[in-house]
Amino acid sequence: MPINRSLTEPFGKLELLAKKVVEGFITGLHKSPFHGFSVEFAEHRLYNTGESTRHIDWKLFARSEKLFVKRYEEETNLRCQIVIDTSASMHFPKDNEQNKLQFSIYAAAALCELLKQQRDAFGLTLFGNEISRHLKAKGSPSHQKLVMQLLEEELDNKTEIKATTAAKALNQVAEIIHQRSLVVIFSDMFETGASNEELFSALQHLKYRKHEVVLFHVVDKQKELDFEFENRPYHFIDLESGEEIKLNPTQIRDKYRESAHGFAEALKLRCGNYRIDFVEADINQGFNNVLYTYLVKRQRMI
Repeated sequence: MPINRSLTEPFGKLELLAKKVVEGFITGLHKSPFHGFSVEFAEHRLYNTGESTRHIDWKLFARSEKLFVKRYEEETNLRCQIVIDTSASMHFPKDNEQNKLQFSIYAAAALCELLKQQRDAFGLTLFGNEISRHLKAKGSPSHQKLVMQLLEEELDNKTEIKATTAAKALNQVAEIIHQRSLVVIFSDMFETGASNEELFSALQHLKYRKHEVVLFHVVDKQKELDFEFENRPYHFIDLESGEEIKLNPTQIRDKYRESAHGFAEALKLRCGNYRIDFVEADINQGFNNVLYTYLVKRQRMI
């Protein structure tokens, strides 16, 4: 299914700047940890005999009678790794025009459009019970086409991976991205078998590897957090475990809300502790509204 480009192309007019230093490979918009002789002054250092006199600060020499060279902080392009959870729970809701996976794919495509216009490099990682596809961040036109092709293929993919191993997949992502990057994750963070602590530890691992991390917590707020169903019997099926149960939602609504909101708040709190951008991504608001609001907010904070 082709992605509707008319919905994603407007994001090419926005900017996504790195909040912290990143390692890129061409001169661009973002601060690099490496120094060169371009863009923004950083500091002085003593002149070494035999090197070029081009960057000597003669005004400082006139005051101090010592030779100092100007050092500049180079700006570099961003490397962004987009990580999408493709497990069965991301196909919820089944009867909606846009489920969580479609929301994530369109938001990712919009980010790709933005990054392409900035001449920034971006890659794509898809995971369910394991990493199924991983493309390193590149900036070539052929690579950009490949990323968009994979996103479109995922829209057509009807194979639902039952179990989710988000903690394992995120730990793998932390290890295989070797340069400091911006890692943008789209996931409901529902985990099969692992504890919440393992999930939180995986997010911390990404920060330990010096990546900047943004987590879009993709949920259907009305159904998954607030449990808003009509007062009648329902047949509920767990998309990942296959477990089935018949009940009236009013019987467990209060208990369910307490548990669901408790997990979301704990996740948000941990992200705050780890300095991870946590974005509440309610699919009912539409990917464009959620993403645009975040980008505008982020721009004001930098």
